[in-house]
Amino acid sequence: MRMRKKKNCDARMERCSDIWIKEPEKYKGKWAERFGNDNPIHIEIGCGKGNFIVGMAKMYPDVNFIAIEKVEDVIVMAMEKTVAAELTNVLFMDMDAEKIEDIFEFGEIRRIYLNFSDPWKKNKQAKRRLTHKRFLDRYKAVLKQGDYIWFKTDNKALFDFSLNSFAEENFKLENISLDLHNSKFEGNVMTEYEQRFSEQGMPIYRLEATYLGWEDNRKKES
Repeated sequence: MRMRKKKNCDARMERCSDIWIKEPEKYKGKWAERFGNDNPIHIEIGCGKGNFIVGMAKMYPDVNFIAIEKVEDVIVMAMEKTVAAELTNVLFMDMDAEKIEDIFEFGEIRRIYLNFSDPWKKNKQAKRRLTHKRFLDRYKAVLKQGDYIWFKTDNKALFDFSLNSFAEENFKLENISLDLHNSKFEGNVMTEYEQRFSEQGMPIYRLEATYLGWEDNRKKES
């Protein structure tokens, strides 16, 4: 069930209508046309209030970004930040990640960002984690061999679960960090949650998962 929207949320979202995609299904296979260029497309699933996506869009003007968030009261703040920054390489859609295959064609997305996703701590809730096989299969439907998922979390149990999940689903793990902010990784853009956790002295876990593709599976079987 979606959270009830604030009274002025609809009006605020309409003021960001140029970057708010209300019917994303009609752009499946046509996102390059929507952006007006052939730049690579990266998506963030669960963009929160937008600090990460705005920071990335500023840092990489030659990349097109799409932010996905299912809570309207949250996504509207991210859209307003994007409008204020006068960014032209970011679009937004309020939807559930389960619908990703309805929105993008195979190979249309080059990178997926999963930042501080809900850990769904109970074992019976594992299928709701964004790094569960159920979601990884959906990501495979829009990524090509060699494309990436970048994952960050403050939750060690979720990180351990994700390491195993990626490995079991034919992803190569790289740049694994158990304490991102004390590592040598450069160019990190923090989310709102990350800023808060960092100020509390909590370690941030990070990894990059490269999709090896169906061809790699075929070689293993032969």
